[in-house]
Amino acid sequence: MFAALAKTLGQLGDPVLRSVMKRGLVGAVAVYVLTLLALWLVLKATILFSIPWLETLTDWLTGASIFLVALLLFPALVSTVVAVFLEEICAAVEDKHYPGLPDPRPQAITEVLLQTLAFSGVIVAANLLALPVYVFFWWLGPVNLLVFYVLNGYLLSREYFELVASRRLGPGDVKALRRTHLGYLWVAGAVIAFILTIPVVNMFAPIAATAFMLHVFERLRRKG
Repeated sequence: MFAALAKTLGQLGDPVLRSVMKRGLVGAVAVYVLTLLALWLVLKATILFSIPWLETLTDWLTGASIFLVALLLFPALVSTVVAVFLEEICAAVEDKHYPGLPDPRPQAITEVLLQTLAFSGVIVAANLLALPVYVFFWWLGPVNLLVFYVLNGYLLSREYFELVASRRLGPGDVKALRRTHLGYLWVAGAVIAFILTIPVVNMFAPIAATAFMLHVFERLRRKG
């Protein structure tokens, strides 16, 4: 796993990956800003109280809440946008580290996007359900972190592994390989979850996570 991480970090300067980082970030920021603007306009057009100062206070508090929630969900948004560039990322990694591989299974962009949206939705929903646990144990930092990394380690390992593995294997083989190496993949997912908790770095984490999981997949595929 450390070798996979080292290979990933060593290739982040690759022109193809840098290009994807820029386009993915610009796309995610654009969608993020437009979503915030749309929600804010809807909020401003909705009157909840007849008392002006109370309505203004409600607008600002709700707006701040929307901003914070959207900020927390930003990595998931980046993941969705980066899904558009999945093939570019994987091709760049394979060209450098795994030359000679046959062409991957043809995938429509809609297939990849729907798969990513489904996984992102599950991750968001699971973390929202776990929010009471995070809040209840806020004073026990290690417990909070343990819950976060265990939960997201599993979910992220499943998302990224199935994304990269589906390019080479059929659905049944992907699930079988994932079940065989569930523990190993869980730890790999926890590594991705850790990267996603680092401010600023988490904006580019989905690209690094895709490359990292591709290395993990190739190792496990050869191992059987």
